[in-house]
Amino acid sequence: MNFFKYFFITAFFIAIVGLQGCNNDEGSNNTINTSSIQLRLVDAPGDYLEVNVIITDIRYNPTDSDEGWISFGDPADYPIEVDLTELIAGNDLLLVDEIIPSGDLTQIRLVLGEGNTLVIEDDNGEPFTVPLNTPSAQQSGLKLHLDTVLESGFTYVYILDWDVNESIVEAGNSGNYNLHPVINVISEVSSGSVSGIVIGDIEDDGIDEAIPLENVTVQVFTEANEYITSTLTNENGDFFVQGLEEGAYVLKIERDGFELYESAEVIILTVGTINDVGIIELTPEE
Repeated sequence: MNFFKYFFITAFFIAIVGLQGCNNDEGSNNTINTSSIQLRLVDAPGDYLEVNVIITDIRYNPTDSDEGWISFGDPADYPIEVDLTELIAGNDLLLVDEIIPSGDLTQIRLVLGEGNTLVIEDDNGEPFTVPLNTPSAQQSGLKLHLDTVLESGFTYVYILDWDVNESIVEAGNSGNYNLHPVINVISEVSSGSVSGIVIGDIEDDGIDEAIPLENVTVQVFTEANEYITSTLTNENGDFFVQGLEEGAYVLKIERDGFELYESAEVIILTVGTINDVGIIELTPEE
């Protein structure tokens, strides 16, 4: 009797361990077959006070077809409302932070809603809001091609650099503005960044020393003088440009009342690094 009791107890525990092993294997397989993906939105600035955009859905597709689109997150995560002009000096917006099946990731799609607006200055320098018309083709989804293969267990970060100047088109002299998004996509794992601080003397500021300059345009060019992207400084004079491919770059900085600044030496960027160029003091125009 004791033998049979011992036998059944032992068999019971073996069965439990076996079930746990199956569950662990299943969880392990799930982990092995998935990858983490982040989408971060940044802005290349334009001459606007605000650019307010509504994103109603973000989807991905492992194929090149028009079928198979899958939404990131849940419906409750949308809409995402963002003023693109705030995405400067390292201030980006995390749009997506999800775990998805590994394998091909061919396209992503940003679906834009209605009600997008633009804030500009009138002839008297006063701000006013105008509609930012979004063509139906953009409302159905702006496709961005990634054409990559997600490896199991890895994290992928993509920078979506929204070029505002190229994305907003004034319809003649009608006063109407249309939104035609121009977004550059680059993987953070294959990119570098450059940061710094811009200062300068402003006449009649009552301060006899250089101070941080806000809303200064910092442009990035290649050695061959090919324009790449730009950003603005924040209230502390800080700027931060990310998502740059490995290579050599030149900075050009413009601000009314100051001479055009151009970096005397090329800035070398390597993958995964931030090149801090330090404090740049602009020279007042004579």
